[in-house]
Amino acid sequence: MNRVVPGFGLSLGITLTYLSLIVLLPLGALVWQALGVGWERYLAILAGPRTATAFRITFATAALATAFNCVYGLALAWVLARYEFPGKRLLDALVDVPFALPTAVAGLALSALFVKNGWFGGPLASLGIEVAYTPLGIAIAMAFTSIPFVVRTVQPVLEDLHADVEEAAATLGASDARIFATVIFPAIFPAFLTGASLGFARSLGEFGAIIFIAGNLPGKTEVVSLLTFIRIEEYDYPAAAAIATTLLLTAFVMLFLVNMIQLWQQRRIGASGD
Repeated sequence: MNRVVPGFGLSLGITLTYLSLIVLLPLGALVWQALGVGWERYLAILAGPRTATAFRITFATAALATAFNCVYGLALAWVLARYEFPGKRLLDALVDVPFALPTAVAGLALSALFVKNGWFGGPLASLGIEVAYTPLGIAIAMAFTSIPFVVRTVQPVLEDLHADVEEAAATLGASDARIFATVIFPAIFPAFLTGASLGFARSLGEFGAIIFIAGNLPGKTEVVSLLTFIRIEEYDYPAAAAIATTLLLTAFVMLFLVNMIQLWQQRRIGASGD
């Protein structure tokens, strides 16, 4: 059969080979190492006070960063998609800075800004708010590195959203808040949920931007990614594999649930359209 794009077999083979070498093989080795730990020791590693605390801090700060990104990222995407103003292109380009900037550089910059003698840290310290070497600093670093996920997934959907539906709702007497809640948000919800979940998953595994501003105090500001690195430095590879695999499975389960929610909403919208 003639194909529109020739070389499908070769391109597919190269793609699968690259995927296997870069993604599947390392993940498979990680899971294999974790399976060798044994179920009892695996649970003992995760139930350890230091590990359990690190997971609690990581999930709490990642949830806080994601909540901030959901509000600010949606607002920023709305401004970029709906309004024209001087400096818009510059602001649009700055959204991608966390993607281009090395995370270690971001961590150093945030630490310099939020320490007690920093530009932001000094005024906040006078108000009794400490950021550097606290969970709040971790959440800020996570939010900085993951904000583009929400903006870049929601912005194109908002730009493609036709205004005639909103105008029809307005002519029927709907308020701006009701138009957003019943017309706009359901249309952007799949993209919004995808961006939020990707940002949360990124925050769970963030390392470079956190280690400088966190202070890495066990039981206080030590996150899972850092604890995994420490276990590797201690040559405790089984413990590192068990911790990393748990984080990996958590991200996979979350993304799977997000996909199921999106599929359910698409079917619901399709059923209501019929």
